[in-house]
Amino acid sequence: MSDDMVLIAGAGPTGMVLALWLSRLGINVRIIDKLDSHVQQSRAMVVHARTLELYQQCDLAEDLVASGNRNHGINLWADNKLRAHFAFDAISSALTPYPFLLVFPQDHHEALLEKHLNAAGIKIERNSELIDFEDNGNGISATIRRSDNSHEVIATRFLAGCDGVRSRVRERLQIPFKGGTYENTFYVADVEATGSAANGEAWIAFADAEFLVVLPYGRDNRMRLIGTFRQSDGAAPDTLRFEDVSHQAIAQLGLEIAKINWFSTYRVHHRVAETFRRGNAFLLGDAAHVHSPVGGQGMNTGIGDAVNLAWKLAAVLRQQATEKLLGSYEPERQAFAMRLVNTTDKAFSLISAKNSVAGVVRTRLFPVFARTLNHSPKLQQRMFRILSQIRLNYRHSSLCEGKAGEVCGGDRLPWVKTAEEDNYHSLKLMRWQLHLYGEATPALQRWCAEAPLPLSVFSWTTDHHQAGLMENGAYLIRPDGYVALASPHSHEARLDAWFEKNNACVPKSGLKAPQA
Repeated sequence: MSDDMVLIAGAGPTGMVLALWLSRLGINVRIIDKLDSHVQQSRAMVVHARTLELYQQCDLAEDLVASGNRNHGINLWADNKLRAHFAFDAISSALTPYPFLLVFPQDHHEALLEKHLNAAGIKIERNSELIDFEDNGNGISATIRRSDNSHEVIATRFLAGCDGVRSRVRERLQIPFKGGTYENTFYVADVEATGSAANGEAWIAFADAEFLVVLPYGRDNRMRLIGTFRQSDGAAPDTLRFEDVSHQAIAQLGLEIAKINWFSTYRVHHRVAETFRRGNAFLLGDAAHVHSPVGGQGMNTGIGDAVNLAWKLAAVLRQQATEKLLGSYEPERQAFAMRLVNTTDKAFSLISAKNSVAGVVRTRLFPVFARTLNHSPKLQQRMFRILSQIRLNYRHSSLCEGKAGEVCGGDRLPWVKTAEEDNYHSLKLMRWQLHLYGEATPALQRWCAEAPLPLSVFSWTTDHHQAGLMENGAYLIRPDGYVALASPHSHEARLDAWFEKNNACVPKSGLKAPQA
């Protein structure tokens, strides 16, 4: 039995990010995928700010941003009028180093991730399908089948099911995947278009019986369209073509479609797995949760799963934490998945339904909401926090506690960049650390040196206050950039108490730096 390896089934963005993080943390991985290459269609398109922050920790963000299309604004169109325009820079430049919506097609995204995997010495084992596995309590024996019908049995400590909606891992574990499917059929099209809406910004448009999302990317006025078919359609989804699309919103936006590069139809599901873990096997990404495309949350949520699980698996495999730490993965990630499915389900039901109530919402109530949003920077900022996932928190987690200033245990560490320093730079350590905003006492410095726990001390500024941090407050930061303990005072005593409480998961002896 290989007691220090993780087998990853599925080489989409979730699986590849898990492999990259584990590799950076010194863990052996094997990653398999039944396809012979990465996807060739641009499925998921949007990379949100929180995902880019996580990518920054492992030196991925710069490459991704340079390759993608920064979308600095979004327009809301309803009842044949522009109702609101949001400039992301104006509302979020103080919140994140990535105050924009990055549009980057999934096929290019996966190719870039695979390039980084190859640079790390990890080769995706293509044409390899997981067909069965057994968990003996101490590890897993997995059987994979190659394209030539040969078989291999792989001994691994943990198995990560990143194998999509039709997950073999979830199926083999007999984990219920509760939820449903919307009755409507939707389309996705990559086109080249001109017109007033081809301005390099995103558009969300509502007409009487339809909605349309426009996401620009690349050159030659390329853009992704997501929308609905005509009210009267009754044909089978696989027979529908772009000619069957309801063109009302397209016409209202003044878009002239010059070329269609790709077109597909799909049904939208909303499901969450009953459990994200059973024994030594875990579910991540679409294998664990699927939901509507509202807000482009799906791929980003899967990547969040990967980062959350990666540092925990690494800590256990390097004997820096006990296996009880792994018990925090499901409650932290499943709670977010449930909230996401519930909220996007309600929103998607209202904007996509073909009934009079939904029509009133789209053409009467939405314009009022959009106008209100347009005149409220605070409300716009709140919407950006939700959309970008920087508002996501683990306050309910057993690993997180305390409050210092406006920051609670479980919150994402607020980003602050002053003329002198950027408080996210130290997160590239990808390990436990302590931040102190103000002046660190000699006693706290000794405590950190003896632990040992990296200590970053930041000179107090009004920028820190505006971000919600507390002067002389201390924040114990997890490897994924979330606050485990927010301490307003008596830091050494609070740290001792936190480690004593969580010793079964994160013993203080596990804080030593990973060996090269």
